[in-house]
Amino acid sequence: MIGVDPSGRRPSQLLVLWSTPRARSTAFLRMMMERDDLTVLHEPFSQLADFGSSMVDGRVTRSEPELIDAIRRLAAANPVFFKDTTDFRYPGVLADRGFLREATHTFLVRHPREVIASHYALNPKLTCDEIGFARLHELYLAARDATGRPPVVVDADDLLDGPERTVRAYCDQIGLPFRAEALRWSAGMPDQWRQTERWHVDAANSGGFTRAARSYLVTVDNDPVLAEYYSHHLPFYAYLHERRLRV
Repeated sequence: MIGVDPSGRRPSQLLVLWSTPRARSTAFLRMMMERDDLTVLHEPFSQLADFGSSMVDGRVTRSEPELIDAIRRLAAANPVFFKDTTDFRYPGVLADRGFLREATHTFLVRHPREVIASHYALNPKLTCDEIGFARLHELYLAARDATGRPPVVVDADDLLDGPERTVRAYCDQIGLPFRAEALRWSAGMPDQWRQTERWHVDAANSGGFTRAARSYLVTVDNDPVLAEYYSHHLPFYAYLHERRLRV
């Protein structure tokens, strides 16, 4: 059981992690896959937006209301964790205050300077909105307003610099037992990632939360369009980062 709903009447069975693309959220999900007390879903809403359908527990869904219903049904039987990214906007999630209230919504942020360069390297047609910080901020406010409490925000640098203390603090905040053994895993590409595997190569090759040096030819410092994107998204990142979990 994860957390408690705002009324205090019942524990939540659904844990969500929202992040922008390229924020190390897939490594976070890989950690959750090591646990035996959660059913884990990989980016169900972005799969729906990108491909027109999303599979949950053998059920094909073709709209956000259908997908929310499928996730609710799954969580009614077993605790569920899913992570998703804000390269898309999810109006069905934003409109469903029951879903916003029932789930324990958490957030992961990484500095937009790094996010934008990494995202552009994989998607040179990147648009400003696809970077996702404005949408992430919108979801944060929606979850906060629906529950009456600020959601947990994790900083990706904290996750790399101190994975055990950061994940332990995260688990303490949401009422999930901490599992130290989940911080290490075997490298490999899980089947859930195959549809979008080029985005998950680093996570698939990893065995834990580790920092790897990266350099990019095109960055916010040498490309004027990316610099404009950076200026747009920096305030949304700063708002969320200021509210991060202190570890």
